[in-house]
Amino acid sequence: MTLEEKQAQLVGFWVDQGDEVVAPLSGEKRSSTRYEEASAHGIGHLTRVYGTRPVDPVERAAWLWGEQRRLQRETRLGIPAIVHEECLTGLAAWKAATFPTPLAWGAAFDPDLVEQVGRAVGASMRALGVHQGLAPVLDVIRDPRWGRVDECIAEDPLVVGTVGTAYVRGLQSEGVHATLKHFVGYSASRAGRNHAPVSAGRREVEDVLLPPFEMAVREGGARSVMNSYSDIDGVPLAADPTYLTGVLRDRWGFDGVVVSDYFSVDFLRSMQRIAADKADAARLAITAGIDVELPSPDAYPTLASQVREGVLPESVLDAAVRRVLAQKEELGLLDADFGEPPSAIDLDPPEHRAIARRLAERSVVLLGNDGILPLDPRSPVKVAVVGPNADSAEALMGCYSFVNHVLAHHPGVPSGIDLPTVLDAVRAELPLAELAHVRGCEVEGDDASGIPAAVDAAASADVTIVVVGDRAGLFGRGTVGEGNDVDTLELPGLQRRLVEDVVATGTPTVLVLLTGRPYAIDWALPPRRGAEGTIVGLGAVNAPAPVDAPAAERDIRRPAAVLQSFFPGEEGAPAIAAVLSGAVAPSGRLPVSLPRSAGAQPYSYLHAPLGGRTDVTSADPTPARPFGFGLSYTTFAHEDLTVAPEVSAGDRIRASVTVRNTGGREGTDVVQLYAHDEVASVTRPVAQLIAFERVALAPGEATVVDIDVPVERLAFTGLDGVKRVEPGRIRLWVGGACDDEETVASVDIV
Repeated sequence: MTLEEKQAQLVGFWVDQGDEVVAPLSGEKRSSTRYEEASAHGIGHLTRVYGTRPVDPVERAAWLWGEQRRLQRETRLGIPAIVHEECLTGLAAWKAATFPTPLAWGAAFDPDLVEQVGRAVGASMRALGVHQGLAPVLDVIRDPRWGRVDECIAEDPLVVGTVGTAYVRGLQSEGVHATLKHFVGYSASRAGRNHAPVSAGRREVEDVLLPPFEMAVREGGARSVMNSYSDIDGVPLAADPTYLTGVLRDRWGFDGVVVSDYFSVDFLRSMQRIAADKADAARLAITAGIDVELPSPDAYPTLASQVREGVLPESVLDAAVRRVLAQKEELGLLDADFGEPPSAIDLDPPEHRAIARRLAERSVVLLGNDGILPLDPRSPVKVAVVGPNADSAEALMGCYSFVNHVLAHHPGVPSGIDLPTVLDAVRAELPLAELAHVRGCEVEGDDASGIPAAVDAAASADVTIVVVGDRAGLFGRGTVGEGNDVDTLELPGLQRRLVEDVVATGTPTVLVLLTGRPYAIDWALPPRRGAEGTIVGLGAVNAPAPVDAPAAERDIRRPAAVLQSFFPGEEGAPAIAAVLSGAVAPSGRLPVSLPRSAGAQPYSYLHAPLGGRTDVTSADPTPARPFGFGLSYTTFAHEDLTVAPEVSAGDRIRASVTVRNTGGREGTDVVQLYAHDEVASVTRPVAQLIAFERVALAPGEATVVDIDVPVERLAFTGLDGVKRVEPGRIRLWVGGACDDEETVASVDIV
């Protein structure tokens, strides 16, 4: 290969970008290179062929097949291009199924179902000639003020790693390479600001931020990784060989391809100011370990000349090219026959919608219920459905859904898929109800003129369903999403006022939250306290009030019930309606702590003893609801946690616990096993999730759940910087949330 041919394999090209801003800073004029010029010697990637604008999939496939044939015919080496697309909530293309956002994956605590999502998405991508998907996001949530929280899975690295790895397996089982992002530390930025510096210490990086990536590489076999935009302690990840080579390749044995996040190579020059020019930026990035520059040629077109000038060793260029060619060989591209493109394709088939429906149903979290739920679908009641998200399909979708990411730039273009709203779904679920719909207010803004009409509708109803929350978008377009970071965790706009005014009518009110982050809604929730008045775990407050409780006994200062749904996707509205009616029992659990205030951030349930509520400070970071919390329409008891008294450091913890459905309805519990290292050489979290499992039980049914956990899950980075398991006593417990020690045992690591 000539130097130009090698260089060509290390860049992508955004053929169809045009003037649309669908990625960070893509509106800036970055490169004058024409596609014909860039691909004269071949090309590494074609960027977002389907996902840049609403193009008919069959027509676009015909173009793509023809372009791949041209590359085979008209370039000397005849190497086709890798085609990559976004696939965070499904293939981000017109008419393709939109699944729940990753934060909903975490809420479902169901890796097997997420693997099915990955397989479904991968099948659609492969049918369209797409080879690489830019997902999953394995950033551990550290601050809910960060705009990209809806793209993340959880604040717990085990949940992130387990669920994210399941998605990797599903996607790659269909012959599409998954891309892990954003490696590493992106979510730990100061004050939750996008692209902001990261000040994480070595122990936080090693023990919290890296494990999900390691799991996806070692256990999931992920074939691609994308760098973080941020810097850690002053070193941008795009130029840091410590992580891109030392950790990823040398320590973990990763032999796949590292691609740059869009424009991040040139950001070394234009934003982070550690490179003098594009050539300098390219040299730093490829030396650190970034093989391919995306989305288009920007800095890497300087590589060939740098080799000729003796500035860059050709061996560095060759190493990256070998990895790209190995990936193309693995994908079958080097021997591909681009004969007939698909003549028809359904990107939203019934089986995909069925998977989306199940995941949406299992991700709904019931945060509070005084007995008003479930609603009786056979009752001819008057129902007021109010709120800015009640009749909005966009409110069901995440930032990287095609609807919010691309179609927002094409007003008037239909979504191409069936997208019922919550109002539509409630109308279908409660056929005998008399429905009134009033918007009340917008998601953003200070126009209160519609609130009186909403109050009147609520006052005339038997029950009110008020649907509020977020509108996902990018860089100031919306309330959550990439670049939409916040300094408050109050509901946007006048939505809290709308809810409080509706509740004040005395009509029992069900609050439904459609959001991409957790909000500070403690004002909407009943106190989580026991008989002594102290804050307790779920076990003491799980039972709802009697369904027939008289209105006089209701607390009219708060909604009668609160449902949290994190952007549940195309089938989200029917899923929510099914939970409201009781056709589906809620089984979701909080994958992220529900904050009490923005001032307590950043907060994680994985805090050390002095990171929680203490007597030495008047500030209280205790969340309104803890990680792992979630109610159902029945109750569960966890009893008789047993474990062998001793286990060796290289062995496995084998525990068992009895789970009993103590209520009158069928339901699904999420069994959560937590651990705490009672005495360690460094401070350890007061609670650490080490295992979880969904268990469905009939009324009165009990089962023994066996849990098998490798002791290494309790390893941490010691004083010498080495990760190891230390001897000592570990307290274990199972309960309804991280702070609910319902049944307790201990084991000594020897």
